[in-house]
Order: sequence, then C-alpha cells, then structure tokens
Amino acid sequence: MKISINLLLLVSLCVNITNAQFTELPPTKVQFKRSKQTERKKSKRNLFTKRVIPFTLIASGILLSTSDFEKSLQSDIRGYAGDNFYLNIDDYTRYAPILQMYAADIFGVKSRNHWFDQTKNLLISSVVTSAATTILKQEVDKERPGDPTKLNSFPSGHTSMAFVSAAVLYEEFIDSSPLLAYSGYIFAITTGSLRMMNNKHYLSDVLVGAGIGILTTRLVYHYEHLISWNPFKSDDDIAFAPQFTGDSVGLYFSKSF
Repeated sequence: MKISINLLLLVSLCVNITNAQFTELPPTKVQFKRSKQTERKKSKRNLFTKRVIPFTLIASGILLSTSDFEKSLQSDIRGYAGDNFYLNIDDYTRYAPILQMYAADIFGVKSRNHWFDQTKNLLISSVVTSAATTILKQEVDKERPGDPTKLNSFPSGHTSMAFVSAAVLYEEFIDSSPLLAYSGYIFAITTGSLRMMNNKHYLSDVLVGAGIGILTTRLVYHYEHLISWNPFKSDDDIAFAPQFTGDSVGLYFSKSF
C-alpha cells in the first residue's frame, strides 16, 4: 500500500469543493438572536500541543493500516454486529455538531465567533479536509473491508467530516459551554464506529480520518486572523439556518433591506 510522505502537508494545503449548497427557498424563517461572542482567551497550549492528538491519531492509523491486528479487529466487530448489520445513520450523525452549533447561536449561547465567521471556518475546514481525504483515497488505493473491488478505503471521508464538524463546535464553545463543546465528539465517534460496524472502513481509516479533520480545523482557527473579512458583523436583519433537502445539505440565509 502506498502511503504518501506528504500526508500532513496535504491536510493543511489542499483545496477542494465541499458539498454545501445555497438554496432560494427557506425551510423556515428563523432569525438569529445577537449572541454575545466570548473574548478570545490566550491559551497556554501552543499550536504544537494542540496538534498532539490529531498527529497521534494519524500516526496510529498509518502504523495499523493493513496490519493483521486491524483485520482481526474488523472481523471481530462484524462477528459481534452480525454479517447483515447495516445502519445508515452515519450519513447524518456527521452533520449533527453543525446543527448543534447553529441551534446554540439561535438560542443566544455565547460563542467565540460571529455566525458568519463560524460558517466561513466550517467551510474552509471542510474544503481542505475533503481535498486531503480525496487525494489520499486515490493515492493509497486501499481495499474496503466489505468490498475489495473498491480501492478507496483509506481514510474515511465520513469520519473526517464528522470530526471537522465536532472540532468547529469545540472551538466555538469551549470557553462558554464546555459540555456543548465536547458533545459534538460523541456524534463524531459514533460516526467512525458505525463506519466500521457497517463494514465500510477499517480502524486505521477511521483514525486517520479523525486526525485529518481535527488537525485541519485547528489550523484554520489558528490562522483565522488572516481571513477576518465579515460583511455581516454589524447587521441585525439577517435570517440564517441550515437546510436539508433529500441527500443534500445546504445553508439558507437572507437579508432584509
């Protein structure tokens, strides 16, 4: 199996198109309350410290990939879940932290950033993560556990996007609401676990996907001062809400003049 030595570089530099879409018709006319933003606290942890967890996840995934241990583990998981087990809620749990974030904004929970900056950071993190994941899938050509004809197992795209969502929620609310901030990781871990139970990915695929998602998001937030543009920061007449239509995920917003 080919593992690119530029793995971490791809995580932070590559750009791709995310699957968010904008639609004209709103699902509901919801207007955000002007939530107070928390003052940015200077963390005692530097960027290197914040990278420890994602680097550990990525390194562990690389070491475990194609090992006898992960193949045995996958066999045990399927034996426990059953050969016919399949639950597609992992298609939705990866987006749950995003809904949590916007719901918290609607109810006025203090956040680190304005909703536009939240969305901007989410989209950039998603784009870069999607690019890194797609490139690695094509370069590595690892067989999926449930279908050896599909050579796109490494890393898990569902898991990487789930951890992007969870990491954005964490960054926005860790100072004001730690319980809310950490809760997104429950959905992310659930997504990764279901990818294995559904026989779609091995453990290494999930670990590397999680590491890429967290690392990318933390880098985006670390350098967010470089992309501080926000045309809506002083605007009250904004309606904004996430939208789901069939298999698509989008964002609806409008401005009153």
